[in-house]
Amino acid sequence: MNFVHKLRAIIWKDFISELRTKEMILFMCLFSFLVLMILNFAIGSSLKNDRGMIAGILWVAFVFSGLTGLGRSFSMERDRGTIQGLMLCPVSPWTIFLAKLIGVFLFTIVMEIITIFIFSILYNTTILPFLVPLGLITFLGTLGFTAIGTIFSAISATTKARDVLLSILFFPISVPVIIASVKATGIILSGKSLQMVFPWLKILVAFDLIFLLVSYLTFEYIMEE
Repeated sequence: MNFVHKLRAIIWKDFISELRTKEMILFMCLFSFLVLMILNFAIGSSLKNDRGMIAGILWVAFVFSGLTGLGRSFSMERDRGTIQGLMLCPVSPWTIFLAKLIGVFLFTIVMEIITIFIFSILYNTTILPFLVPLGLITFLGTLGFTAIGTIFSAISATTKARDVLLSILFFPISVPVIIASVKATGIILSGKSLQMVFPWLKILVAFDLIFLLVSYLTFEYIMEE
């Protein structure tokens, strides 16, 4: 069985497990909806015209809801004892990490698509003209915080206060990705030139590559612990 087949088998296992329970995607979407609703009532009507403000609200919903999914990616494996089975399989730790990352990334993207639709209604924002650049920013930003979040989820899954520990580890490291995503989204929603987005996109690409490299180098030792 080659690398692709092993990767697909683990992803398919997670997909079937989620399809049976629907816990992760439901929790993520519900949390995102609540964040958007609360902040919609919390800010004044005048601030809804501030594109930087509503870009920040959108990414608050993305990140906090995504963190819910990240927290469950390895905790379910640890609780069910299936993580030992994965480690006994003839697959490398990098394959396990990549499969977990892809699974969480796909679930998060589904949540973000639903969130953007709700967001456009609640905040009276037209998304269609900015769909392609917004999709690219969302892709890069989501890849960044899910990559580092998957690592920290594996670290915190063995602890009793894993949700608290995951948040403590996750937010300080992911700040550059979140800031770059918010800034780039605000520029796009304001209808400004795409050239103004390129510096923020370079930051996102750089941090995505750094996080993936760090994950590749460290995940084997994390799994051994």
